[in-house]
Amino acid sequence: MAKNTFKSNTFKKNEKTPKAKEPRKFKLNLQFMKDRRFHLAAGFFLLTASLFLLTAFFSYLFTGKADMSVLQSVAETGIKASGAEMDNWLGLLGAQSAYYFIYKWFGLAAFLIPPFLFLLGYHITFRKMILSPGRAFTFMAFFLFWISLLLGFMVFESEEVTSFSFLCGGIGYELAILFNSLFGWGTYLVLILSLIIFIIFYFNVTSLLGFNQKTETEDSQPSAEGSVVKTEKTSDTNVENNLDFDNEPESADEEETDDASSWTLTNTAKAKKSPELEMEVENTLEEAKPEQKKEADTVEDFDAFEEDELAFEVDDAEFQEKAATKVENYDSTLDLSSYQYPTLDLLQNHDSGRVKVTQEELEANKDRILETLTNFKINISSIKATIGPTVTLYEIVPEAGVKISKIKNLEDDIALSLAALGIRIIAPIPGKGTIGIEVPNKSREMVSMRSVLGTDKFMKSDKELPVILGKTISNEVFVADLAKMPHLLMAGATGQGKSVGLNVMLASLIYKKHPSQLKFVLVDPKKVELTLFNKLERHFLASLPDSEEAIITDTKKVVNTLNSLCIEMDNRYDMLKDAGCRNLKEYNTKFINRRLNPEKGHRFMPYIVLVIDELADLMMTAGKEVETPIARLAQLARAIGIHLIVATQRPSVNVITGIIKANFPARLSFRVTSKIDSRTILDMGGAEQLVGQGDMLLSQGSDLIRLQCPFIDTPEVDEVVEFIGSQRGYERAYQLPEFSGDDDTSKVGEVDLSERDALFDEAARLIVMHQQGSTSLIQRKLKLGYNRAGRLIDQLEAAGIVGAFEGSKAREVLIPDEMSLEHLLKNMDSRV
Repeated sequence: MAKNTFKSNTFKKNEKTPKAKEPRKFKLNLQFMKDRRFHLAAGFFLLTASLFLLTAFFSYLFTGKADMSVLQSVAETGIKASGAEMDNWLGLLGAQSAYYFIYKWFGLAAFLIPPFLFLLGYHITFRKMILSPGRAFTFMAFFLFWISLLLGFMVFESEEVTSFSFLCGGIGYELAILFNSLFGWGTYLVLILSLIIFIIFYFNVTSLLGFNQKTETEDSQPSAEGSVVKTEKTSDTNVENNLDFDNEPESADEEETDDASSWTLTNTAKAKKSPELEMEVENTLEEAKPEQKKEADTVEDFDAFEEDELAFEVDDAEFQEKAATKVENYDSTLDLSSYQYPTLDLLQNHDSGRVKVTQEELEANKDRILETLTNFKINISSIKATIGPTVTLYEIVPEAGVKISKIKNLEDDIALSLAALGIRIIAPIPGKGTIGIEVPNKSREMVSMRSVLGTDKFMKSDKELPVILGKTISNEVFVADLAKMPHLLMAGATGQGKSVGLNVMLASLIYKKHPSQLKFVLVDPKKVELTLFNKLERHFLASLPDSEEAIITDTKKVVNTLNSLCIEMDNRYDMLKDAGCRNLKEYNTKFINRRLNPEKGHRFMPYIVLVIDELADLMMTAGKEVETPIARLAQLARAIGIHLIVATQRPSVNVITGIIKANFPARLSFRVTSKIDSRTILDMGGAEQLVGQGDMLLSQGSDLIRLQCPFIDTPEVDEVVEFIGSQRGYERAYQLPEFSGDDDTSKVGEVDLSERDALFDEAARLIVMHQQGSTSLIQRKLKLGYNRAGRLIDQLEAAGIVGAFEGSKAREVLIPDEMSLEHLLKNMDSRV
């Protein structure tokens, strides 16, 4: 499975001189191929070559005969003299190029080569696609030989072979002779057949002409799941050669750095010496290495006609043995094999990334802190400053005998002396024997999304769901794993950066994951915040069947969607149980290794991230209907790959209830209006003292980390979404199980048992055997759609086999064993 991650090995240098020198081995250094300048040079070369060849070919049609004799005597006449006699518009080189490509090789089919070179050069130079280079190469390669053979056979059958030989070229004529010997006039049938087969695979006519009509069972499974059994190959699984060159942003700093592996610049500024004490200021600025744009070039599968339609009419042991010996690992990305990851040049550099805190500001703040503490008779043995993008952390070490509580109680006094908003005292700093005083910088640094995405810490991350949260006080990029959080609760007053934070998290995941590996369920009661992501519907979004919009804004649809996710969760747990796995990662690994039988209902399952932008509005309008499924998902969904990001402007106790809060160990707070709100979201104060504009606190258990959220502007999100949305996607959004609320509690009195479903007896035996009255069990085991399985469960209830509907719980099975069931079925048949 293609992953947008890579690892690098680190070797320690042996500084000791070896006793015996080993012979130096020749190493081919291809680092220059990663240089953007090389890409530009290669791109412009291909663009120029395409125009050169196209002009030379056209000129050959008019001057080819006149130039033929001159070309054959170049060795005798010489280059200068021969070139002077050439009639070709591009001289000797143009005449020779046309001579070989048209006369010697492919004939008129050679006119397909310049357009291909132009498409390739345009893609490399401008990083935009008119047509996929891989598909263009496939088209060109096929018709080079097909047209040459067709024209060659027509010329071969005519009497004017010499006059029209340039139409087919030497290769076409030789192929015509060979095919005439093998098939005679049947060569035309071979040409027609090959053209039809090419069109079928290249344009995927099975979907265009309706040859792949889905059964009801197949309709219940989204196309994004990647079926293994009896799956039509899409056009993108043909042989492709997608050339997607990486780009390293250029900078003057890069050329001046001798050690390419070192990207941390540490500036240590010594404060002016004073009789009382000397302050050491550490300004640690991590300059993100202009990381090569990790576009995660799609892994092409050159086994385009891989044997996918296996006979699974064997038991599990035989299936696993056959899969292990004959079939390669399943690759979920093949459904969208031509998918290209978004590039860093879609984002902007909003700031220089330089810390703007001056030595004078540091000195002034140090003096005021010392003066305030001295006034209250608190002596300090040392003080050190660490400059961050938003605040500077002053770490002080009090002399022996000073109570920490005395310094903590001086928070307002220190804020008054510094005339600064948002002073926060950390007493003590966890893991250190110091007390921290966070002071906002007068001139703040804007952390751009591009600068953090390009760092090694993110690009080389092996986390399942890597999410960038921002930069720490020490200027380190903070990357969290949503899969381990496992859910995130966010809060923040209006205008403090909450919506930007959500965009940053979604962009982080989009830059790292393939659409087959991740799906979003986006809930936006405000209707304007997440609408930017609408264009990702056929790539990254999940929705209810027959839903008009992938972004959920209506409260009733939100309730149905949350309950649908609960059904999806239950279905996934059933599959994990059958597979003998404890979590989604183990399950997908087994499926990839062909150790699970798709005919038993198994499938590759992507991660699902539920994002709720404003929980307060939902709690006001729906209350318990929303709280219950959110609590269930938060409690149980971690193992099966469903994770929640829930945000709210008002973190009050009636919005973030105890049952919700208890299941969200990771909390993130932007600036809030009061200490009560801070305690509600973080279980401690501090969020009310933040300075806004992306300044935030992250709580994970006992740890509290201050971060500066990166900034990603709306046009940047639009660019990224447009880049992905313009690519080929799935037929539709990832389909969640159907849920229609109160309609599921069908009126049993209206069920006519005389019109029982043909699978009624089989469904009854299945329910009694498993002692589980579940619609999803019937759907999965009998391979039915959700509607038909729901009608069956209603009929089973009317027959007294299962109990009444109990919400998201499985129905009670009223028949204890199969013998009692058979007796009931016989009596039912006699009554009917």
